[in-house]
Amino acid sequence: MGKNGYKCVRKDGMITMKPKVAIACQGGGSQTAFTAGVLKALYENNIQDRVDIVSLSGTSGGAICAFLLWYALRRGDDCAWKRLVDFWQDNTAQTLQERIFNGSIIKHQVWTSKGMIPQYNLSPSGPLVKTWFSLATLGMRRRFVDLKELLAAHIDFSECAAWGARPEPPILIIGACNILSGRLHKFNSRHEPMRIEHLLASACVPSIFPAVVLDEQAYWDGLFSDNPPIDSMLNLDSVGINNLAQEIWVIKINPTTSDRIPVSPFDITDRRNELEGNVSLFQSLREIEDLNRMLLRGAFREEFLAERDIREPVKIPKLFPEDPDQPYHIPVIEMSADLAKSLTYESKLDRSPENINRLILDGEKQGQNFIEARFRETG
Repeated sequence: MGKNGYKCVRKDGMITMKPKVAIACQGGGSQTAFTAGVLKALYENNIQDRVDIVSLSGTSGGAICAFLLWYALRRGDDCAWKRLVDFWQDNTAQTLQERIFNGSIIKHQVWTSKGMIPQYNLSPSGPLVKTWFSLATLGMRRRFVDLKELLAAHIDFSECAAWGARPEPPILIIGACNILSGRLHKFNSRHEPMRIEHLLASACVPSIFPAVVLDEQAYWDGLFSDNPPIDSMLNLDSVGINNLAQEIWVIKINPTTSDRIPVSPFDITDRRNELEGNVSLFQSLREIEDLNRMLLRGAFREEFLAERDIREPVKIPKLFPEDPDQPYHIPVIEMSADLAKSLTYESKLDRSPENINRLILDGEKQGQNFIEARFRETG
């Protein structure tokens, strides 16, 4: 062990410090199966031998992926990524009835977005919606129609409760939005035992699920707050001094740029969803860029930096190629251009095996590319 918990690794007969890395997983419904593929590629390439993963964060589907990896690492599973892929395979439409249900949901959403059929706004807590859903899903696997059942099949939450709050890395941070206080909220494994309600809150799309009530507070999807949480990974109170990240890797679902101006209502809805999904991420990374620039210009006292063992700026993804002076950056992990262009807002609800499998496979490919690029730079 090195100073302040830095792990050491031998390389060519010399002892070097393993960089401390935080992995942040953006939300995006079914499209976050891509994240499972990325994480699989990272661990198939023995990423744990190259870096020290000190924290994981996520929102919505990204929170589920981060939680599954955190749980596997905490349990000491031999194959850390297997639990993620198993979850997404279990989440696919498998029977004929499930495939028909999945396809009809997607078609209805597309037709509504294109103005081909009227849109009816109904409360997910209302008796009409509950009755329709129970009839429409009759005979299907409970795990396919009930997210809570699916999560409980892959994570033993009683085991999580027994662990309690743990200061050891990796720290898990789950983003949600408190709809009563209007404040952002992060569930943190360092401060409290992780519960199934934390995941349900982070993934609570208000047009689909009723608000998640927990300890007299109510929560909606973390997309309204942090997508994904970034600032907590650099917060001493959130992760502890030994777990402050030197690098942040973002597994990104929503594309940054578009090659055309959306005109139709369908395309406008799709692009608006992408932009909304990126707002908080861009803001968080811009704030870190500003702090990096201040650090490079000597804006902080030496004793302040020494207390936090800060030696250089945090390495973060470069989202905008036109930025000429971003001081330190690494590539963001995102989908191939062809796959991203083929996806729409509606595909975030698509749980067909074809959609899930192509997302996982592309995630594996992009994760492999990321590893090769990242460690080609450092050797």
